Amino acid sequence: MIERHLLENVEYLLSVTPSVALLGPRQVGKTTLAHTIAEKANAIYLDMEDPLDIQKVQDVVGFHAENRGHLIILDEVQRVPEIFAPVRTIIDKERRKGNKNGLFLFLGSASIELLQQSGESLAGRIAYSELFPLNILEFQESLNQPDTTLWLRGGFPESLLATNELNSYTWRKNFIRTYLERDIPQLGPRIPASTLQRFWTMLAHHQGSVMNAAHLARSLDVSGTTIARYLDLMCDLLLVRRLQPWTFNIGKRLIRSPKIYVRDSGLVHTLLNIKEMNELLGHPVVGGSWEGFVIENIISALRDTIPCYYYGTPGGAEIDLILEFSPSDRWAIEIKRSTAPSISKGFHLACDEIKASQKFVVYNGTQRFPMTNGITAISLRGIVEEVQSRN
Repeated sequence: MIERHLLENVEYLLSVTPSVALLGPRQVGKTTLAHTIAEKANAIYLDMEDPLDIQKVQDVVGFHAENRGHLIILDEVQRVPEIFAPVRTIIDKERRKGNKNGLFLFLGSASIELLQQSGESLAGRIAYSELFPLNILEFQESLNQPDTTLWLRGGFPESLLATNELNSYTWRKNFIRTYLERDIPQLGPRIPASTLQRFWTMLAHHQGSVMNAAHLARSLDVSGTTIARYLDLMCDLLLVRRLQPWTFNIGKRLIRSPKIYVRDSGLVHTLLNIKEMNELLGHPVVGGSWEGFVIENIISALRDTIPCYYYGTPGGAEIDLILEFSPSDRWAIEIKRSTAPSISKGFHLACDEIKASQKFVVYNGTQRFPMTNGITAISLRGIVEEVQSRN
């Protein structure tokens, strides 16, 4: 069994909050984690894609009354947004009786949908937590496979647990098709699956590039407004990341468009028909794929809402990832897919400009060692451990 580090955090939130929303894309492991919690917490699990379970919570106040004292887990809760208003009434009544915490656990696959629905009704009564695909620590602790397997296959458990590369690739291919043909249409947008697949594939080709809406619009023969709508959708589904630029240095000309990443490296490779490591190493996307893979691993280790940015100027000053723990504690992280990393002048300049308190170069090696100007070379596992310990 793969142990997820987020389990402890979700259990803690349930101990101090009436309700918790666990967010993450489909098949990332939310339901498995919820069942683990259910076994410990005397909980009741309901799937909002099961018509019978939906019927059970048509009167959620009555259902709760019949099952008072149990944690109620509602999976794919974005499909029943009307449930949040009566849940607020339940929570407020239980609070007056002294039962303050651990009443509901919501699982959702669409972040903005769920945030909007729950936020309007449950402000001050809910905490949020996101389950990412497996990161390097969870992978190494659970599976006896080379680290490159995680990069190639991505962090979805079913993809990682496949018996060979072809089966893993086939699972991811079906995952993409299911999202395009079933899940996205169920959420409401009327976008042809073929068009959205072309858009998703174009993002994979430009993995880690600064957003150029005009170029994407021309390639798909749609408007810039339509491109923005497609991108919003993919970000809301937690499949694509928009990494915003750090733009607080008003004395400099800065790049102000976000960088775009398909969040799971395995999906990047599947969208580009990359099945094996040798194909990846010879593909033009290899650098962007590695950069996005490292960034997602690092962000997955953040337990609090820590702002994350990149930094770039037209003159070449650049930082791949900035973690802003506080105005005086700002980490600059450069990413190099090399076993012998070298530092560009642009990184030194950028670190001075943002006044970085910590400076790291994540490289494709295992040792940690100091470099010039207070920079530390560190492995992917090392930086994830460093970030996790900082929380």
